[in-house]
Amino acid sequence: MVTKKTSTTKKTTKKSATKQQTALGMQRTAKASKKATAVDRTQKPVSSISRATTSTSSSKTKTKSVAKTTEPITAKDGEATVAHQLESVQVVDNATKKPRKELIKAFFAKERIITEASDAARELYNSRSFGIVLDDGKVQLSLTEGLYLFEKKRLAILDGRNKPLTLEKFLAKANKVESNFWIRYAVYKDMRNRGYVVKTALKFGADFRVYDRGIKPGEDHARWIVYPVHEAERYTWFDFAAKNRVAHSTKKRLLMGVVDNENDVTYWEIKWVRP
Repeated sequence: MVTKKTSTTKKTTKKSATKQQTALGMQRTAKASKKATAVDRTQKPVSSISRATTSTSSSKTKTKSVAKTTEPITAKDGEATVAHQLESVQVVDNATKKPRKELIKAFFAKERIITEASDAARELYNSRSFGIVLDDGKVQLSLTEGLYLFEKKRLAILDGRNKPLTLEKFLAKANKVESNFWIRYAVYKDMRNRGYVVKTALKFGADFRVYDRGIKPGEDHARWIVYPVHEAERYTWFDFAAKNRVAHSTKKRLLMGVVDNENDVTYWEIKWVRP
């Protein structure tokens, strides 16, 4: 009997031990599950933080890209933009550009140039006082006036055979008429380019008479008479006195247009001075 009791007590102790082990296992699993849920709960805000950081980084990249567009233009970019602006300006200028003026036909007639009878030819006289208008509506120009308008591409000058003249042929013909034609033309061209109206002054005993800027012949008297000379030419005091006497008698100032070897013109005004 004693032995049976001991066996039953052993069995009960074994059962209680197994129950305790299962209870401890359940507690462990419960703790483990709690830890897992705690870890999950802590991981969720971490993932949300990571998403926030990625979104801010993307916004930073966007702001950087925007900042690049607002960065100062480099030298190459600046040249490109300036070139583009110049192209647009050129287009506007070309759009508003005035039509090219009509080329006027003219003929070399010994000591003068005769234009065709056209409104464009008469406009040369009306606007800038080139030549004189003849009775038949044509305009008669001096050789210096003809060459000036020829160089400005306003005239197409033909010879007696209706063939167009080149600059070399024009000068060859003009030099046969006037030995110092090129010296006279250098002074005439320089004065015209300066904005003065220049006309011949043969009746005054001089080469040219020159009007002030804005004054046309007939509105007022000429201000100067001009003698074109080359810098290598020599003049005596008697030559100066004779030229000055002509200027004094016509109530005009005397100018000497001195042309150098490079066709540059220097002007000297000569006048009587009473001490």
